[in-house]
Amino acid sequence: MPQTMTLDEKLALSDKVATLWQSGDKEGFSRLIRSMPMPPYLAKIYKEKIGVKQLIESGWNLSEAEAEFGPGWLDK
Repeated sequence: MPQTMTLDEKLALSDKVATLWQSGDKEGFSRLIRSMPMPPYLAKIYKEKIGVKQLIESGWNLSEAEAEFGPGWLDK
């Protein structure tokens, strides 16, 4: 099962993401924000709306969705 981030880890990462945005580093912002776990409910919606292939190619961290829905949830 994938490892999920603690709240403290998410908050620290959020601070870094905000700093990149404020500094105008859009590329760094985009890369780092995708390393944050996407909430499972959003992953489920994205899967339905944009499709599995696009969701995977988007590069989002889907560890929390996998933890909630189980391994192979994208194929179900």
